[in-house]
Amino acid sequence: MAKRNLWQSFNDAIEGFIYAIRSQFNMKLHVGVAVLVLIASLFLSISRLELLIVIVAISIVLITEMVNSALELTLDFIVERYHPLARLVKDMAAGAVFIATATAVFIGYVVFFPRLKSPMLTILVRVHQNPGHVAIVALLLTVIFVVVSKAAFGKGTPLRGGMPSGHVALAFAVWTFLSVLFMNSLITALVFILAFLVAQSRIGSGEHNWREVLSGAFLGVGVALFCFWLF
Repeated sequence: MAKRNLWQSFNDAIEGFIYAIRSQFNMKLHVGVAVLVLIASLFLSISRLELLIVIVAISIVLITEMVNSALELTLDFIVERYHPLARLVKDMAAGAVFIATATAVFIGYVVFFPRLKSPMLTILVRVHQNPGHVAIVALLLTVIFVVVSKAAFGKGTPLRGGMPSGHVALAFAVWTFLSVLFMNSLITALVFILAFLVAQSRIGSGEHNWREVLSGAFLGVGVALFCFWLF
């Protein structure tokens, strides 16, 4: 195989993730649940440590599911007919996914259930007092929506080209939540200029056209505003 540079390696890795979402129903389910959990964390105002634990749990589930899928594809490619050892390998890989999922469910129960018993007003107040957490979740959701959108349109690579522009989406998401957090016209103007330069660079380099850049900008702003609107 030809040598791959670091940028191409990142693209290959994300394309593998996108393929897993496209081809595996369980991956679609896991990603959907992950999005719902991140959105729920906005309402429940979990701490930074709890958010970190939840993200690690989500990552472990996705990683084990992808390894399980990769092993199944490899065995189907190598083993032409039924073999009991091949079935054992598949069963053990599926068992790893089960353990990871069960652990994630337990972590979700420990983190979220006590807060679900609190009055909704108290929950909203706590989220309102932690806008930094809202910003983190907004960025994570922006990345997820960019990857899913590129998978849906099937154009470009995860880190280069395609609809929408991920760089622009993140740049304008950052501009939006910094504008909301600081309410300072100078900061708003300076960060907007930086976001605009990111958009211009994507068009100037030929990586994106103006439609992809605009869609990325609207996506970033929309996700950030929606997350702040929730609290």
